[in-house]
Amino acid sequence: MRSLCRVTAGLFLSAFTSLSLGAPLTQLKAYEAPPAWLTPIAPLRISDNVWQIGTASLTSLLVRTPDGLVLIDGGMPQQSTLTLDNIRRLGMNPSDVRYIFHSHAHIDHAGPLAAIREATGATLVSNAESAALLQRGGAGDLHFGDRMNYRPAHADRLVQDGETIELGAMIFTVHFTPGHTPGSMSWTWSDTRDGKPLRMAYVDSLSAPGYKLAQNPRYPKLVEAFRSSFARVRALPCDLLLTPHAEGSGWDYGNAAAPHPKPMSCADYADDAERKFEQNLAEQSATS
Repeated sequence: MRSLCRVTAGLFLSAFTSLSLGAPLTQLKAYEAPPAWLTPIAPLRISDNVWQIGTASLTSLLVRTPDGLVLIDGGMPQQSTLTLDNIRRLGMNPSDVRYIFHSHAHIDHAGPLAAIREATGATLVSNAESAALLQRGGAGDLHFGDRMNYRPAHADRLVQDGETIELGAMIFTVHFTPGHTPGSMSWTWSDTRDGKPLRMAYVDSLSAPGYKLAQNPRYPKLVEAFRSSFARVRALPCDLLLTPHAEGSGWDYGNAAAPHPKPMSCADYADDAERKFEQNLAEQSATS
């Protein structure tokens, strides 16, 4: 888990750490999130062309290419203005966002995508499973029902597993990693850090919070999906791992001086998730 090279804290220091970003974002009446999900932070540089522009705990990545910008995930619905403002704080223009990618279509990652798509004119990329949930604004979720609704978003482009999207000579590959949701997606691409090649992996959540695992009538192959995704994630090209929830991959975005105190590999991430999953599955089977 500690196999990744230690990086000097200076790379991660943002020129905006002294910037006052105001009070935490407001809560939604229908769905209240943990405070860290709603705590604004200054843009945090991850690599030469990637910044975290979300909140202290929710990842929203901005990727710069010579031909425009890519946004990956948006966080909670309240984050749309914060996201657009953080792009401007980096000296970039929201109208230069060409693509919006996402991990899965829950409120805490896809919540503001409709508003951001509208504001930027970007192409929203999804897959068939997630696009259906995006179009419903999170309603009718397999596990959460209508508890986490948000403004519906229309996907402009549907991708297949393993498909690539190229922008400015940067190639993004989508990997279907179902389980947390049937349409969960992970993304890999290559960047540099201090001029040295770096294989980036943005891997979707592998958790099953409160899910009925075995013989779930709404997701009969849920167990098989998770196990397949664990194996898939272990095999990803992965020098630097990021996840939708910062703590999931050892990040602490709110600590600008040391934002990555517990680095982990994709294999470590999958192994940890699999242990928790199998334990949960065994416990549910013992009580059924």
